[in-house]
Amino acid sequence: MNPLSTPLLTDLYQLTMLQAYFEHRMTDTAVFELFVRKLPPDRNFLVAAGLEQALDFVEQLRFGDEELGWIERCGLFRPQFAAQLAQLRFTGDLHALPEGTVFFPNEPLLRVTAPFPEAQLLETRVLNLIHFETLIASKAARSRLAAGAKGLIDFGLRRAHGAEAGLLAARASYLGGFDGTSTVLAAHLFGIPVFGTMAHSFVQAHDSERAAFEHFASVFPDNAVLLIDTYDTVEGARKAVAAAKSFRMKGVRLDSGDLEDLSRKVRQVLDAAGLKDAIIFASGNLDEDRVAGLIAAGAPIDSYGIGTSLVTSADHPHLDAVYKLQEYAGRPRRKRSTGKATWPGRKQVYRQFAPDGTFARDVVTAETDRQPGEPLLHPVMAQGRRLATPPLRVARERAMQQMALLPAPLRALRTAASPYPVEISAALKALADEVDRATA
Repeated sequence: MNPLSTPLLTDLYQLTMLQAYFEHRMTDTAVFELFVRKLPPDRNFLVAAGLEQALDFVEQLRFGDEELGWIERCGLFRPQFAAQLAQLRFTGDLHALPEGTVFFPNEPLLRVTAPFPEAQLLETRVLNLIHFETLIASKAARSRLAAGAKGLIDFGLRRAHGAEAGLLAARASYLGGFDGTSTVLAAHLFGIPVFGTMAHSFVQAHDSERAAFEHFASVFPDNAVLLIDTYDTVEGARKAVAAAKSFRMKGVRLDSGDLEDLSRKVRQVLDAAGLKDAIIFASGNLDEDRVAGLIAAGAPIDSYGIGTSLVTSADHPHLDAVYKLQEYAGRPRRKRSTGKATWPGRKQVYRQFAPDGTFARDVVTAETDRQPGEPLLHPVMAQGRRLATPPLRVARERAMQQMALLPAPLRALRTAASPYPVEISAALKALADEVDRATA
């Protein structure tokens, strides 16, 4: 049993609901939608991610002998429940925003249409996957907007909340605009460019800083980025320059101290030695705000490594993402709880554009209500069979293109004075009124 793909990786109430649905023959078609209710502070948009991993989970959904044995032994369910679960496969349809799509509150990222038990069972793990990668891709996009053309590398695995989080954060950050990652497995699994320099421990283990640089460069003569802040950073730069007489130095890395001041001093040392092409790579508790500040100050830094703040989305570590029933047995449904009301029925989102090609507004409407603009939700699974989805590099390109089409105020790191307009259509409002009258 793979603990990350088993259907037991769920909330207990998903299984209690399935037993109740089976007992009462509630197996008609249900429609659920996954969306975000509101943006966190200082976020003007989000970037859809995690669909690929969600599709992997749905495609492989089944209860094996080990899971069924636990169901039978745990004492929580009726004897026939395990036999019912043994036959369960996903046979429905999925529609989704393509990964890399910029989206806004109340816009479905995913629509699930399937027999009620199948659709219900997806909730916890699919929401878990899409929420996390969307959170990190959206955080990464902020760093990309702050950094402009500067290099950005994910350095977050060691501070991530577990191995899966670190791995998927590498994927999501690349989708959101980073140039690569230090996580080796992400390079292997996802084809993400992988980057790394050297450790302070390597320098400390030598009696001479210069000797450490020379030894490292002898092993990696074409890719020597030297870590120069183990002791005195500027002196370390001088020793790197001296060592570089015997090899071609690609650049240096700063990992502590006043990065603005140190980068200027180090740049002077490198340039004076004729190493104008040697890069300066900076890391050390960075986030998009610090990167923006360094760039605004004109710090001569070429690339940035961002770790903890990225993979934990430290300033806002969650989204108000939910998975809600919108239709059952052919009838639209909706929740009316205060502050948590939903819009009923199967929906589509249409994006309209300004004359200059930038986003103008989105319209959320009933699936059958054709609106002007580009429809954003597309089929990704039909009758339980997965349809082709674009590779990660295409999703990354889409994210970059869509961020370029955002109105300028929405690309800022602070909350825009006017949020992006997302209109709920008259048809959808009328449907909500109809549902309310029928369920009063």
